[in-house]
Amino acid sequence: MTLAEHLGELRRRLIVCLVAIAIGGVVAFIFYPEILNWLTGPYRDVCAAKHLTCPGKLVITDPLEGFAVRMKVTGYGGVVLALPVILWQIWGFVTPGLYENEKRYAIPFVFAAVALFIMGALIALWTFPKALQFLISFSGDVQPLFAPGAYLSLIMLMMLGFGIGFEFPVFLVALELVGVLTPQQLAGARRFAIVGIVVVVAVATPSGDPYSLLALSIPLIIFYEVSIVIGKLVLRHRTRSAPAPA
Repeated sequence: MTLAEHLGELRRRLIVCLVAIAIGGVVAFIFYPEILNWLTGPYRDVCAAKHLTCPGKLVITDPLEGFAVRMKVTGYGGVVLALPVILWQIWGFVTPGLYENEKRYAIPFVFAAVALFIMGALIALWTFPKALQFLISFSGDVQPLFAPGAYLSLIMLMMLGFGIGFEFPVFLVALELVGVLTPQQLAGARRFAIVGIVVVVAVATPSGDPYSLLALSIPLIIFYEVSIVIGKLVLRHRTRSAPAPA
């Protein structure tokens, strides 16, 4: 394909992704009350665990805040619900750089990416009460009374960040498949990668608490090692499948 054809293909796939996000946003907008109740669960859990008199409900101090928060949840929800379509479009864009026998990895690639994203988001939701307790305790003798804008931004950014972070092994394996990286290069950069993962997670984690740092950095380090193993297996299979020279 020429450069113009690549750009045309990219534009078409971006349009498909935007349409999918818009449809997912409509679904998230309709089910906003249920999503809000689910996301405020950690707040209620912290109030109960620490025997606080906080209402367990978010407090609006601005008449327009409720609408802004609903639109924000709609946007995040649209991205999450459109994730399978987005990943399928990404895979379709990079497919021309793969061998014919490797194009069959499309369905496993999308399935693994979606499953890892959901796993990351659920782990973020699971660790969020601990992170919230840490942040409240670190503030001293305070009475937590959260506004929806700040609270929902924090928890959704954490879920999105964990979900994207858990795509790390899929990204590395994809780079190995197209020949940008090799398992030997990843293995040689192991020490630098571990330090880099911890530093990036520490900087990128919105809450900045140690629980979130450990909950994200440890799986990413494990995923890094798994990516090396998968890369070696794939390259070994590619070598065996390659036709013998005449």
